[in-house]
Amino acid sequence: MQFRSTRLALAVTAVLAATAVGAGTLATAPAAFAAPSAPAPAPGSADQLAALPVFPEGSDLAGTGTTGFLTYSFAQDGTRNLLWTPYDGGTPTPLQQPEGGGFTLAGSDVVVLGDASWTGEMRSLTLRDMADPSAPGVDIDLGALNGNYVAVLSPTSVLAQVTKEDGTAELHVVTKNGTTTTSREIAGLPADATEFTGSEVRDGHVLVGYATGPQDARTGGRALIDLAAGTVSETYPSVESGYDFTSLMFSGSHVAWVDWKSGLGLYVTSADRATGEQKQTVLGARGDGWYHGLVGDWLVYGNPSTPVRARSLVTGETRDLADRAAGVAAAADGSVVLHGSRTDDGDGLFRVTAAADGTPTVTKVAETGPVEIPLVIDQVHVPDVAELDRTGGEVTLGWTLSRRDASLDVTLTHVATGKEFTKRLTAPASGTLFSFAWDGVIETAAGDVDAPNGKYAVEAEATPLDGVGEPAYQGWFTNVVRTANPHDYNDNGSTDVLARDASGVLWRDDLRDRPDNSQVDVAGRTRVGAGWGAYKQIEAVGTVGGAAHGDLIAVDGSGVQWLHLGKGDGTFAPRVQVGTGWQVYNKISGGSDLDGDNRADLVATDSAGYLWFYKGTGSYAKPFAPRVKVAGGWQVYNQVTAVGNIAGTAAGDLVARDTAGVLWLHQGDGRGGFTSRVRIGGGWGVFSQLVGAGDLDNDGRPDLIAYGSGATYAYRSTGVVNAPFSRWTTSLYAGEGTRFNSVA
Repeated sequence: MQFRSTRLALAVTAVLAATAVGAGTLATAPAAFAAPSAPAPAPGSADQLAALPVFPEGSDLAGTGTTGFLTYSFAQDGTRNLLWTPYDGGTPTPLQQPEGGGFTLAGSDVVVLGDASWTGEMRSLTLRDMADPSAPGVDIDLGALNGNYVAVLSPTSVLAQVTKEDGTAELHVVTKNGTTTTSREIAGLPADATEFTGSEVRDGHVLVGYATGPQDARTGGRALIDLAAGTVSETYPSVESGYDFTSLMFSGSHVAWVDWKSGLGLYVTSADRATGEQKQTVLGARGDGWYHGLVGDWLVYGNPSTPVRARSLVTGETRDLADRAAGVAAAADGSVVLHGSRTDDGDGLFRVTAAADGTPTVTKVAETGPVEIPLVIDQVHVPDVAELDRTGGEVTLGWTLSRRDASLDVTLTHVATGKEFTKRLTAPASGTLFSFAWDGVIETAAGDVDAPNGKYAVEAEATPLDGVGEPAYQGWFTNVVRTANPHDYNDNGSTDVLARDASGVLWRDDLRDRPDNSQVDVAGRTRVGAGWGAYKQIEAVGTVGGAAHGDLIAVDGSGVQWLHLGKGDGTFAPRVQVGTGWQVYNKISGGSDLDGDNRADLVATDSAGYLWFYKGTGSYAKPFAPRVKVAGGWQVYNQVTAVGNIAGTAAGDLVARDTAGVLWLHQGDGRGGFTSRVRIGGGWGVFSQLVGAGDLDNDGRPDLIAYGSGATYAYRSTGVVNAPFSRWTTSLYAGEGTRFNSVA
């Protein structure tokens, strides 16, 4: 796709200097992968100043701040789609409600996203200051303090109830500065106060509610808190805490909250801050959807079936403000905002403020209408590391968009080689989450191959289905890792088998990383190179040089031993001489850790029938220590293969085939020797080569490949001593049983 030609080039250039990014970490995306900035509208134009912002049709009011308001609508899966709309006519910003979590906005521009649907249970918080929607969120972990959310105080601080080990609670201001979280207790509250709730912040104060007293006779309380001083400045009694339904309000002259009484229903209790005198304003039945707000000394209230009214808490005078409204939200400046309609002004958002004489006045601040929600990628669910062998060979990648009506094009590019995987998602998996399980495979012209390990650029471009509006783009990095396989020469986790033909050409067959229905398939064949006919023996020996990739040992006709280090791209480095005198051996086998030191060792048998042990050193210059005689009598075998630990004992094992075609298991004792042999089957004489093939099925045990003129089979290790192998079919070397004279 076109966007990749420029963006990916930048990304690959910067990849080595960039930090890998995890799920949803939008704020720390590498600069080379940042979404391109859209040109900002010219501020203050006549059209912009004259036009009102649009309140989205079909949405509900979630709160208002100084610079904008928050609305929500329901997606098909029941989650809420949040939208922040600036009052100045700027572009709305979609927000994503956390999965299984909730949100709140109380008077300021700070939207709080949390990990629980009820705000009083939220502990893991993200604070988004929507005065600057591009600013990163501030994450606060109240769980580390055994705290729960009460109220938001600023873009970096909240009020929290911190519960102590004895069950008592304290009210704390919790602040996050950089990576440091601090906590400061509020003084002056009753020692047994719990069930805290909070209002919006106004003029450096916040009103909190709580309950006190014995468990069987709890009573309520209200306290106005001076945040700068960190102490209570005013207190008021209440009937109960109102923990599950109360709404706290205060102005320069009054404090108010909602109470409930059987037979009376919901009512607002208001208290004069100068005299302490309390009054009650009855609303009605609890289930009628009542809303309420305080503007100076006027209570604004109503429900969707009644007009919006304002009642003076001083004189009792009542005025109608609007024909109807669905909700009200308080602002930090002392006003409230209604979502409703007025005969003269139509539907929209209306701000109620106190005039010079204190009476409420109404001004329209937003017009109801259709809103085209901008398409953005709101959350990215790409792990820093994809450990495919721990997750069954798959990793789930996801992107949460602001809209469902979009398609998503995903490209994974292996930074080191440029190999690609592409995927188009035409519909969300749920809600607005577009996701799929990547099976670690890359499509090539020759077929599917296992993707190489290493760093990947993960790009996603979302496009509106209706073609209206700009695409949204995000780029990330992830690292694909798999368990080390000593028979993996091109670093993609799967076994590679090497075979030499009669002309001396060496070929590499890359097997698929996971069998399909007990069939081991070949992903592709690659020509390694010519000239390998000079060797009498070629043996895969694991990582004897200490690098991450498998190596080869080869012995020529003069008995010189050569090391070919694996480069990790399917090829080998130029050979290095590492020994002489190896013409005395008729069989060599390596790649298995025989003494339990986590290094690959080598064994060899001579014409006298002695088995010799060569301990791996980990040094490519001298990969093996001097030989140690293990035992005699091995002249009865015509094939010896190091297979790794297939029987679950102390170290690697050997399988040896005698001249009658019987296969014997020699279990490693962890000291370079072996326990008494165990007969594990007959009929193995039909095979010309037995190859320790590493772990073919990712079950943690090494396996075997048997090559012969009649057929080639894969033998899965079972871990059972007397029957260590279970035969599987394979497409490897089908019809080529006599083509190769050496398989490793």
